Amino acid sequence: MSNRLANETSPYLLQHAENPVDWYPWGPEALRRAKEEDKPILLSIGYSACHWCHVMAHESFEDPETARLMNEKFVNIKVDREERPDIDSIYMQAVQAMTGHGGWPMTMFLLPDGSPFYGGTYFPPDDRHGLPSFRRILESVSDAYAKRRTSISEGAERLKQIYEGNSAAARSSGSLSPHTLELAYRSLAQHYDERNGGFGGAPKFPPTMTLDFLLRYSRRTGNEHALEMVTNTFRKMARGGIYDQIGGGFARYAVDAIWLVPHFEKMLYDNALLARLGAHLWQATKDEEVRRVTTETIEWVEREMTSREGGFYSSLDADSEGYEGKFYLWTEDEIDSLLGPDACVFKSYYGVTRAGNFEGKNILFVPADPRVAAKRAGISAKLLDEILARGQQILYDARAKRVWPGRDEKILASWNGLMLRGVATAARAFARDDFRRLAIRNAEFLEREMVRDGRVMRSHKEGVTRINGFLEDHAAVALGFIALYELTFEERWVRLARQIADATIEWFWGDAAGAFFDTASDAEQLITRPREVTDNATPSGTSLATELLLHLAELEQDADYRRRAVFTLESLAEPLAKYPSAFGHLLGCADMEVNGAIEVALLGNVGEALADQPNKRPQQQERASGFRALENAVGHEYVPSLVLAGGAPTTNSALKLLNDRPLIDGKPTAYVCRGYTCDKPVTDPSALAEQLQKAALVSAATIDA
Repeated sequence: MSNRLANETSPYLLQHAENPVDWYPWGPEALRRAKEEDKPILLSIGYSACHWCHVMAHESFEDPETARLMNEKFVNIKVDREERPDIDSIYMQAVQAMTGHGGWPMTMFLLPDGSPFYGGTYFPPDDRHGLPSFRRILESVSDAYAKRRTSISEGAERLKQIYEGNSAAARSSGSLSPHTLELAYRSLAQHYDERNGGFGGAPKFPPTMTLDFLLRYSRRTGNEHALEMVTNTFRKMARGGIYDQIGGGFARYAVDAIWLVPHFEKMLYDNALLARLGAHLWQATKDEEVRRVTTETIEWVEREMTSREGGFYSSLDADSEGYEGKFYLWTEDEIDSLLGPDACVFKSYYGVTRAGNFEGKNILFVPADPRVAAKRAGISAKLLDEILARGQQILYDARAKRVWPGRDEKILASWNGLMLRGVATAARAFARDDFRRLAIRNAEFLEREMVRDGRVMRSHKEGVTRINGFLEDHAAVALGFIALYELTFEERWVRLARQIADATIEWFWGDAAGAFFDTASDAEQLITRPREVTDNATPSGTSLATELLLHLAELEQDADYRRRAVFTLESLAEPLAKYPSAFGHLLGCADMEVNGAIEVALLGNVGEALADQPNKRPQQQERASGFRALENAVGHEYVPSLVLAGGAPTTNSALKLLNDRPLIDGKPTAYVCRGYTCDKPVTDPSALAEQLQKAALVSAATIDA
């Protein structure tokens, strides 16, 4: 018999719709019942691709005796953390304060008013490894609530003090300077794993935002070690089991320090951030392996994670047929049977052995440099590539016949905005028209289904759009639209981004606090209004909103946008330098403020690009080809804090970068500017490339002088 979750759209909630637990979704009905019956609330938070969420569900929530205890003694609420990051953030803050760590599944016990008083993460069905059984927890919490209510209420009131900082007024913690960024770099360098890439030991999560900052830092300063940290980490991940060597795309994290054994779930947001980083890293290094892995990741998103309407799905599960990673594992015999004479070389390249490297089977990884692998096999690099390509396709086709991991098909606005940005950046860098089309489809979907009167909705599934968007949704989608503008130069995307930015200020900025909040001023009133400033698995709403305002301030010379963004950065200047790994994305914003944006304006007739207008007369083709060549020159170079505009010469565009800049000799013309100073306008792509290569270093040198 189904419970109340059967009426929800979240795949995670629907996974629990047949539990014998009397689950409620978060809402007034459950909270009202808890108050009327004076029962504590058991709040369980997770997400559909979470392995240990599934384990706890099978062990406890599907168990009739456990469900009986839950139903008798508690009002039980189930929350999808991906749909309600506000609720997740509030109670994660509490569980971390109580236990010193967090994670999912999250299990929290609340007073009827929503105040937390006890919690943890996974609890086993029996006492195990120092953890009390879930049934023992249920009995103990219920008994304490009945017999020691005053003590519990006092403890809950004390615990709520952790939320006082959410409403405190932001204050400047120091001015930003090149020294701020230098301190951040030094701190990161101290914790860098020279051998394996990344930072620290096991488990290892892709430190994508930190790597993005280091890539910026290397270009600004010419620091080769910073670039090596980025390149080596990306390469180690790309050659590890955390990267799907057959189908493309990265898993959420590795359980070890060497990137070999992944936690097999694949999340859209990880791959969105890694796709954009990969495009930038290729621009900086022209490394073919980086290009291949980045394009394969986006091809995986298009092939397996894109709806018919153009939205991007959220995740693939870690489990299939009840086993973690089963879909991705291979025995030596399977590969021998499938690949025949190619098997020996293929197995050597991907580290396949009879014993395997994970529970008797093989996670494919690349143990040696590809050039070394070809030499060891006694074949040319070209022949090696052919063997690998054949084998990958054969194994992909064979794998496709297996039982697939579950796919969470809800479409989340912020994650889509991040992926739109990654796809658009890669389309510019690699001149891929298929990526361009994918980006346009996604942006049109977001505009059509997720944006309403300048405000962004959170979640869409099967034609139903629901839940008012959070700060991260607004800022990420707007930044995605700006990235698409930089790809297409259609100004409507900037206009839409500006509408969303204005709505973001109206609904999420608190004048008294002088800061952005994660929830809108008209959102449901929870026990606190969350305000998370650190960058975690995804950039915080604060750092995304800061970047959005900085970017629009440059495009449109808007002083109010800039004032808010700079104050936000200055209020976090001290922790930025002290705890850089917690502010990877915001450090990129700090780079834009400290070293300045690099503004590039391309003037010409965008609509006459040669590829789009092949039947133009020779003179028109030359002009069109010239604009496309300038466009490609920008896409080919890594330019940190790039602000790019393109269009016909004008005097009255809202995009101030385009105003009062004539063509030179009637030809498409590029203007490169930084620090209120512009280089000589150029019409030659090689001259533009040279200016771009110098722009960041010149900017940094000027500021340091």
